[in-house]
Amino acid sequence: MPTISIRGTEMPASPIRKLAPLADAAKQRGIHVFHLNIGQPDLPTPQAAIDAIRNIDRKVLEYSPSAGYRSYREKLVGYYEKFNINLTADDIIITTGGSEAVLFSFMSCLNPGDEIIVPEPAYANYMAFAISAGAKIRTIATTIEEGFSLPKVEKFEELINERTKGILICNPNNPTGYLYTRREMNQIRDLVKKYDLFLFSDEVYREFIYTGSPYISACHLEGIENNVVLIDSVSKRYSECGIRIGALITKNKEVRDAVMKFCQARLSPPLIGQIAAEASLDAPEEYSRETYDEYVERRKCLIDGLNRIPGVYSPIPMGAFYTVAKLPVDDSDKFCAWCLSEWYFLSDR
Repeated sequence: MPTISIRGTEMPASPIRKLAPLADAAKQRGIHVFHLNIGQPDLPTPQAAIDAIRNIDRKVLEYSPSAGYRSYREKLVGYYEKFNINLTADDIIITTGGSEAVLFSFMSCLNPGDEIIVPEPAYANYMAFAISAGAKIRTIATTIEEGFSLPKVEKFEELINERTKGILICNPNNPTGYLYTRREMNQIRDLVKKYDLFLFSDEVYREFIYTGSPYISACHLEGIENNVVLIDSVSKRYSECGIRIGALITKNKEVRDAVMKFCQARLSPPLIGQIAAEASLDAPEEYSRETYDEYVERRKCLIDGLNRIPGVYSPIPMGAFYTVAKLPVDDSDKFCAWCLSEWYFLSDR
């Protein structure tokens, strides 16, 4: 019998979804499960997007252009201007979710054996995308005691070698909720410039910043414009995870040309998803405000509640809609599995 590839063996199972069978089994037993394991917003999608899908009158659901519809990309230029990110439509490539944007950026910029540095804790699927590209992630630890702030430059430089090709950040961060300061972003910029690295910046949570601190995009950093690859998605800001629309943004034409080869190989980003995403850009300001206010209230409820539990500590997240809590357990995976499979038996006794 043929054997599967080394890549297939090394590809990690999603830690986000591996609890799903236990959750499904609990539901079948009549247990209500709160899904804290995946970043799926439960707030309403903009009505403009729902209406746009409902009112589709096309006779053929055709392939869209491989880079995405130009009308959508031009409309996105105006969206990014609100955040002082100055782009042209040609700088933007529409992808099948932010995940594809990460994967295609890795496939286009990294050779097998290349390394990228990622502050940890980090979005778990970055590892899977790196393995798909034959690359390796080198993690640099941040700690809950220091609020997940970046380590000093020297810690980064300890990891940099002849194989290092880039740094990947998520800002605001998934899963810590940390927001990088201007000093930290300048620190990253200086490392990127000094060692001629790519800076992959996942910024899908830019709408959700809860402090007076400014949002510093990688696109705001002067002197490394051609090193930056920005990752974006509509999944979080519009509660549109299911339409699978993201974006890969870079001023580097060589990178864009390489990415387009992968885009052409997969033919087209989702047609109906683009229709919904483009319509979402017309959502009224109240939609964004109400969404933001809801997350502010949930953040306060969650953090206050966690920190009242003996032995539990969570810093106050500055952005996104996650937090990391320190629990009095020795294995969080086993703890989650226990909650889904055994805890309710004990609680009923």
